[in-house]
Amino acid sequence: MSDTPGDQGGTGDGTRAVRAGLPEPVKHEPTLPGPVFAAHFHLPGEVTGPYSYGRDDNPTWTLLERAIGELEAPGRDDVETLVFASGMAAISSVLFSQLRAGDAVVLPSDGYQVLPLVRAQLEAYGVEVRTAPTGGEAQLGVLDGARLLCIESPSNPGLDVCDIRRLVQAAHAQGALVAVDNTLATPLGQRPLELGADFSVASGTKQLTGHGDVLLGYVAGRDTEAMAAVRRWRKIVGAISGPMEAWLAHRSIATLQLRVDRQNATALAVAEALKQRPEVSGLRYPGLPDDPSHKTASQQMRRYGCVVSFTLPTRARAERFLEALRLVEDATSFGGVRSTAERRRRWGGDAVPEGFIRMSVGAEDPEDLIADVLRALDESAESAE
Repeated sequence: MSDTPGDQGGTGDGTRAVRAGLPEPVKHEPTLPGPVFAAHFHLPGEVTGPYSYGRDDNPTWTLLERAIGELEAPGRDDVETLVFASGMAAISSVLFSQLRAGDAVVLPSDGYQVLPLVRAQLEAYGVEVRTAPTGGEAQLGVLDGARLLCIESPSNPGLDVCDIRRLVQAAHAQGALVAVDNTLATPLGQRPLELGADFSVASGTKQLTGHGDVLLGYVAGRDTEAMAAVRRWRKIVGAISGPMEAWLAHRSIATLQLRVDRQNATALAVAEALKQRPEVSGLRYPGLPDDPSHKTASQQMRRYGCVVSFTLPTRARAERFLEALRLVEDATSFGGVRSTAERRRRWGGDAVPEGFIRMSVGAEDPEDLIADVLRALDESAESAE
């Protein structure tokens, strides 16, 4: 891809993130052009060229899609990337563009809590939906005859990891396509297309953009025909990103490597501190050497993510803990520069204990964040006495 605009030949993650998707430099023009707000474009005569109508394409999307493609599949020019209005828009585009009545799809039973809604809609359209947990490659047991396998690794919120290569090989052997939700890992944590997947799908709302102020999703894929169907679905449904959101996302990607490295290192330190607390059970972080997923994760991930999950003894204890935190916001989502945590069971869609906490580690000083977490644990215990 050395002749691709914006590819400056650097191979490091930081260099790539800072320069990904930039256009060729033009004197007196900004290095990253501002957002293009246009519903239509000048189009005399025959329809030629890339831009005709704002639901189909936009110059700001083009630069962002190029940037994400360079992160998901560096050095390759056979990968297409499409951006969407949200992560669910991206995931839905793969499911509903690739499946027909009578097809079977395999979803993770421990994946994102909106997936049950997706399942109901797919079944209403005559698609057979099978589910199995992420851990232990359990999805292999329900793969026979499926048209599409959807993997979420690490899973959200339980942080189980599966062997993506093994699942891909099994799926491809029987003619099934594979989509991997790469939201939690980001392209700097793992590259599903390099592991053999047909689609890498993600919510750019999370760590990719990292500031909690953009809703965005994307699909990156290698198969021309399959991606044409995804593009057609985006056009039909109109699940498109606004130009401002796309521009903000591209701007934010420049700091991705800095944010990811800081957040991942702090997440490991927080997990190690939580290991020492007797009231904490079910602690999960793939970067911990003794985590059940560590061996598999270390074979396919380069970074382990910013999310730590654990369980406190009761719902009341978990709620007191969250209330006592000062540097951690009680909010949903993850991947932002400001740490967040929530009692995940409050949404009702995850099969987790009442005291289950999903914590997203931000960019605060590790010492300050760990001190805040430990103090909140102490204070929440004292309140129970």
